[in-house]
Amino acid sequence: MKMNDEKNVMTKDQEQLLSSLSPFELKNRLIEQATVSLRSFARTMLNAGRGNPNWIATLPREAFFTLGKFAMAECRRTFNLPEGFAGLPQKEGIARRFETFLMENKEAPACDFLKSAYKYMLMEHAADPDEMIHEWAESVIGDQYPVPDRILKYTEIVVVDYLNHELCDNQPPAGSLKLFATEGGTAAMCYIFDSLMQNFLLEPGDSIALLVPAFTPYIEIPQLERYRFDVLHIPASRMSQDGLHLWQYEKEAIDALRDPKYKALFVINPSNPPSYALAKETVEQLKDIVAKSNPNLMIVTDDVYATYIPNFRSLLADLPRNTIGVYSFSKYFGATGWRAAVIALWEENIFDDLIKKLPSKRKSSLAHRYGSLTMRPQDLKFIDRMVADSRQVALNHTAGLSLPQQMQMSLFALFSLVDTENKYRERMLSIIEKRLKVLWEEAGFTLLPDPLRAGYYSEIDMLVWAKKFYGQEFVEYLQENYNPLDIVFRLARETSLVVLNGGGFDAPEWSVRVSLANLNEEDYAHIGKSIRQILTEYAEAWKKCLVLH
Repeated sequence: MKMNDEKNVMTKDQEQLLSSLSPFELKNRLIEQATVSLRSFARTMLNAGRGNPNWIATLPREAFFTLGKFAMAECRRTFNLPEGFAGLPQKEGIARRFETFLMENKEAPACDFLKSAYKYMLMEHAADPDEMIHEWAESVIGDQYPVPDRILKYTEIVVVDYLNHELCDNQPPAGSLKLFATEGGTAAMCYIFDSLMQNFLLEPGDSIALLVPAFTPYIEIPQLERYRFDVLHIPASRMSQDGLHLWQYEKEAIDALRDPKYKALFVINPSNPPSYALAKETVEQLKDIVAKSNPNLMIVTDDVYATYIPNFRSLLADLPRNTIGVYSFSKYFGATGWRAAVIALWEENIFDDLIKKLPSKRKSSLAHRYGSLTMRPQDLKFIDRMVADSRQVALNHTAGLSLPQQMQMSLFALFSLVDTENKYRERMLSIIEKRLKVLWEEAGFTLLPDPLRAGYYSEIDMLVWAKKFYGQEFVEYLQENYNPLDIVFRLARETSLVVLNGGGFDAPEWSVRVSLANLNEEDYAHIGKSIRQILTEYAEAWKKCLVLH
């Protein structure tokens, strides 16, 4: 692979200017560079920059469409006009008709899965058959506003089961988990930040902490004028004895959270981009901090990649009173376009407690804000305040995630719950593992075995490998003569590969972030070879400099 095309080459100063952009905005510049390369060399662009998976879960989608066929028959049963009008599903006897539909449509896609899902709800929760199937029928056709607005009754029941299974390792803490269905994890983030501010739990200038590297909005939102938080970035700086990244946190760094001035901690677990779960000792340390030093520490944990770690356990399970959980169905089920996620909060929590302890003037202000919703606004739960805030309070009566989105979310959750042999999970993990392995092998780098690695992304620190292969003097040469963005721009320009710069995620500046979700195995081999080739060419340039001097 020859890399000597000088067209569209950016200077070090130009790259430095672009380093201030969010990686997801920088991605557009990288795609431009890759597109030039496509025209010049008739290549195919490989975009490993964004985490949109290149798979879908088929069975829950087929179930959605089969359920839609039943629901449409129910609508036409009420009345059916030739101009294209039909009525609404009727509750009385609908479960019996659903059972008949399943028997008469045995060959329909996912019919057996729908039978299993129906049986699961009856056996595990003694669900009222007519009430539940009526909710399902109305949901799949989307004929009503969401009621309850926070989340539908049976959607909440099944998604709580799913979260207890996936985030609590089937050992949830005592108590009731409440959910708010949102338009993807990004909406969940916005609602949480907004309601923490609206309810005076956080104020401009407050001290918060963020475990980094982190998904960029968690870095960028606190910097906005509305928030202006004083942010402590706690880096995953722990290294192995061989000088390789473990992507875990030093005890001394986590101990900073013992200072009560830190009001909130934001966590992505498993992390994005390194894709590692928190080590058990870090979780135990956080539990000790809350128990002994900072009992009102508010924790927000984004656990979208939890399903890629067997027997995963979230901070939502280990610190239930202090933690708000965010979970999105987008990655595991190949469903970023469905915008299906939940905010999770245990019924007994410090967020409600802290609101009750606010000064009277602020309580009065909040009573005025939420007074149109209830005669006792002071008793409104924080999770219900988030629902209202998501619609500027005045539009609370039309709040909530659309019914079809909630139905598909329910079917995703049920799909995992009835898959007792974990066939889908095992195949998913094997696909990710193969892609990760070939990426690192072709790069010529060493990937340490680690049960805490999710593998959805891979973070490759070029300086670590520069030092391993060529020594510290070569590292200093790179730092003096190149901008860290040079790597991602060279990959885009010379090989039509798009990866993101790790520095934008508050990862090491010379690292690159590769998504393992959206390309094929042979593509990751090409990416690995290209990364190693660039490092080799840097080394050749350095050696020439040594000869000249």
